[in-house]
Amino acid sequence: MAEYVFSEEQQELRKAVRKFSTDHFDEQTVRRLMEATPRFDPKTWQRLGAELGVLGLSVPEDRGGAGGTLVDQAVAVEELGAALACGPIFGTVFLAIPALVAAQASPDTDSLLADLVEGRRTAAVAIADRAGTFDSTTVTSDGSTVTGTVERVVDAGAADVLLVAATGPDGVALYAVDGADTERTDLATLDLTRPQAKIRFDSAPARLIAGPAEADRVIGHTLQVAAALLAVEQVGVISHLLDLAVDYAKTRLQFGRPIGSFQAVKHRLADMMVDAEHARSTAYHAVWALADGSDDAALVTAIAQATCSAAAARIGADTIQVLGGIGFTWEHRTHLYFKRATTDAALLGSAEQNRDRVATMVLDTAVAERVPRVAVG
Repeated sequence: MAEYVFSEEQQELRKAVRKFSTDHFDEQTVRRLMEATPRFDPKTWQRLGAELGVLGLSVPEDRGGAGGTLVDQAVAVEELGAALACGPIFGTVFLAIPALVAAQASPDTDSLLADLVEGRRTAAVAIADRAGTFDSTTVTSDGSTVTGTVERVVDAGAADVLLVAATGPDGVALYAVDGADTERTDLATLDLTRPQAKIRFDSAPARLIAGPAEADRVIGHTLQVAAALLAVEQVGVISHLLDLAVDYAKTRLQFGRPIGSFQAVKHRLADMMVDAEHARSTAYHAVWALADGSDDAALVTAIAQATCSAAAARIGADTIQVLGGIGFTWEHRTHLYFKRATTDAALLGSAEQNRDRVATMVLDTAVAERVPRVAVG
């Protein structure tokens, strides 16, 4: 089988995003932003969109985007994840933009999409999911307004626009609601760089994005793209954690020797690298499959989420063990990445939930070529 190789343009994109992240998302800046209101710098966010052009890399050119592929978007997301970039990436890039691209084009939809791609506005998506698949909604609509409450919406506290799934007379549809027309309650979260809020809609004016005839397709596609991009972000977090652990093992001395020379530490680092490479393979497989339709989207995204969530949690914990006491302290950046890894592992379904999805899709429908022999005693 041919090995996939990133193009020269994608390599240059990676370098550009990495440099931008180094300049604007250093540890001191991240710590300052995660305590600020809002928890990102709007000027930096707009530069990501208008100057660097990484918010809408996979959006078609005729709809205001860069006209690239989902792989291009994933390359940028991985670097932003490695830098622990502060901003509404999950709500805007992972969910809202794919939803608007999947929905039928209209002047209102394209105007909102252009604002999000350019970084002039931000968005969050209020859709309840169960392991990355649309679950249900407690929000109702009369066609022009929406009413109801959605718990734990990522990036909703400062979002300019909220996309919400609501049930109307003809079924579930997707609507856009201005953030100013909602009641938002910020929630305490483990990862301060990824804020969440409880959203209450009280007859809030709403604009139709996708009607009942296409809402299921749009929401399903959106959650699959989000799962693939979230997996890639986890790969970025994993890569950074592994680099931290390896660098520390090379420089920390015990008994006059670097701790990386001890066999137990070598084995732990080797296991971490295997987990990291496995996660990278499954994440980019999901992205490539979504980009060219070469594999079952639901299956590959569930595999990617199950693998990357578990790997991020393990590597986060193992990095702290390699670093020892310093890894537990507030002053060290490792715990910031550990919290991001832990939070990401709970979004769009845990590793266990996604493994259950994989089993349902693969094992429960499989037909045995031959019945295995079972000893009966």
